[in-house]
Amino acid sequence: MRCRPKWHDGRVIDVPRPDPDTIARADRALVRTVDALSESQYAEPSQLPGWTRAHVVAHLALNGDGLAGVLHGAHVGRPAPMYASPEARDADIEELAAAAPADLRERFLAGTAHFGEALAAMHEADWEGRFERTPGGPDFSLRNVVLMRLREVEIHHADLGTGYTADDWPADFRAILLESMTKRPYPAPFDVRPTDLDHTWHYGPAHEDGSGPVVTGTSAALGWWLTGRGAGEGLTSDSNDLPEVETW
Repeated sequence: MRCRPKWHDGRVIDVPRPDPDTIARADRALVRTVDALSESQYAEPSQLPGWTRAHVVAHLALNGDGLAGVLHGAHVGRPAPMYASPEARDADIEELAAAAPADLRERFLAGTAHFGEALAAMHEADWEGRFERTPGGPDFSLRNVVLMRLREVEIHHADLGTGYTADDWPADFRAILLESMTKRPYPAPFDVRPTDLDHTWHYGPAHEDGSGPVVTGTSAALGWWLTGRGAGEGLTSDSNDLPEVETW
């Protein structure tokens, strides 16, 4: 039985909603990558242990559909959860990942289009509501949906392992990612100081005495590490040890 990876689309946080042009740009880049995949590449391992590239593409397709359903429900006044259940989400990914590459590609393009159409239909008042990831689970602000999709598209684009890496993430996304990751729990405080962005971000419990290590590196390397990917390549810590972070 395949173990379900830890990375998922369950965490949402409160930061300013990204501009629609930002997600459209990310979608176009991802579509170009998926269009360039050969049939054999779908079955090859992705950067995520236990998942092939087909699993990543299937997840992105279903994520697009799920978030489109959330937005459409908000727009028409009938709130809808993102997924029927965690088990249904995982089973749907497995089933779609096993489809023929051409069928999977078409489903991915459809999911991307569905999200774009649902986003374009939203009125400002529609963003005031909340949604459930699964029925009966915690509810979240609708204003997080665009950020949620943007992170899925950009991070999993790099997870495909076809040449697009964290170094290719646009500067505005790298800043959004570093800010959004401050909302996650960490066992101890630390700061990150990108060498290519003029800002320092704090993570974990507040510290009044300035305690906690400072981790430096490029914003791409820091973002990759903060999502639990890699081993901190290209990063340095003034404590000589990198803080503990969980896989996202």
